[in-house]
Amino acid sequence: MRINEFNHREPSSLQQDSSSSGIHHQLCPRKSLRRHIMRKIRDSGSPKKCPLNSKPSPFDCSSSLGLLQKRAVLCGVTYSKGKLRLKGTVNDVRNMRDLLINWFGFKPQGVLVLTEEEEDERHIPTRKNIMEALKWLVKGCKNGDSLVFYFSGHGLRSPDFDDDETDGFDETICPVDFQKEGMILDNDINSLIVKPLQKGVTLHAIVDACHSGTILDLEHVYERDFKRWKDNRPPSRVSKATSGGFAICLGACEDNQLASDTSAFTGKTMNGVLTYILTDIVKQKDPRKPLTYGELLDKIYEKIEQVKKKDWLMSTSFLKRFFRDRLSQKPLLSSSEKFEVYKRHFLI
Repeated sequence: MRINEFNHREPSSLQQDSSSSGIHHQLCPRKSLRRHIMRKIRDSGSPKKCPLNSKPSPFDCSSSLGLLQKRAVLCGVTYSKGKLRLKGTVNDVRNMRDLLINWFGFKPQGVLVLTEEEEDERHIPTRKNIMEALKWLVKGCKNGDSLVFYFSGHGLRSPDFDDDETDGFDETICPVDFQKEGMILDNDINSLIVKPLQKGVTLHAIVDACHSGTILDLEHVYERDFKRWKDNRPPSRVSKATSGGFAICLGACEDNQLASDTSAFTGKTMNGVLTYILTDIVKQKDPRKPLTYGELLDKIYEKIEQVKKKDWLMSTSFLKRFFRDRLSQKPLLSSSEKFEVYKRHFLI
C-alpha cells in the first residue's frame, strides 16, 4: 500500500479551547500522514456530491407518517472548511446507510443523514443539529423500536470534573463547528439517547472516531481478551442506565487509542477502518445465519490484524520507527446490560 493512500487519526500538538466551557482539550484528528513527508496533497477518488436524505426530510416524515419502528441518525463530518479536513467520513455514511436500508430493512425516510453535502441546513452536522437529530431519534420511542446512532469524524478526550469516569477523562465527538460551539460529551450523548430508552427499545451506536470506546458512558464494557464484562459504572455512582431499554455501542478503539482511515480496501476512496470492515463482514454473511456479537467482534479484530501485517507503511526503517505505535486500534464493545456475546445475534 502506498503511503499517500493512508490517513490516520493521531494526537496533535494543537490545543483547542472550547468556547462553551473554557476547558483545554487535546485534539485527535484523522490527520493525513502525507503531511509529514510530502508538501503537496492531491485529492482523488471522491464520489460526486449527492445528498442522501429522502424528501421530505426524515425530520418531517416522522410527523406525517408516524414514527417508524426503525430509525437511524448517521453523522459524517468532513470539516471541509478548515485544516482538519477528513476524506472518508461521507463514504462511511454511504456504506452505513446502504447496510441499514438493504440489509436490515430500514426505510429511507427513517434514516436521517447529517453531512456537509446536504442541501437542507438542518442536515449539516453542527453541534445544534446533531443534538436535535439525537432528540428526534429517541422521541416517542416505544416497545419494538430499533434505533441506530452512527458517527464518523474527529474524537477528543477532556478532563472529567464530575467523578463519573473511571479513567478521569470524558470522551467527546466533534461537530463541524466544534472550535466555536464546543464538543458533544459522552455525558450529553448518554442523557440524550440512552436514558430515554423505554422497555423493549434497542439502540445500537457505532462510532468511528478516536477515543470512542465508551462514548455512550454505558455501564458495562466487554473485555475481549478475558471473555468477560467489566463494571464501567461511574465512581460517583450517578446512574447512566436506560429507562428499561437496551443500549449497545461499538467504538472504533479504546478510550486511549486512535482510529484510522485508509483507501486500501477500495484502492480509490478513503474509509474508516471500523466502518468498512464492519459493513463488509455483515454483507458477506448469509442473512439467514447472522453473526453473534462475539463472532462479529472476533472477525473485526482478525481483519484489523491482517491490515496491520501488510507492508503499506513499512517500506523503510524510518517509517517503521515513526508509525509503529500509530497503527493499533482495538474496537470496544459496551452495553447497558450484560449479555452472552456468543449467543446473542447482531441484528439491528
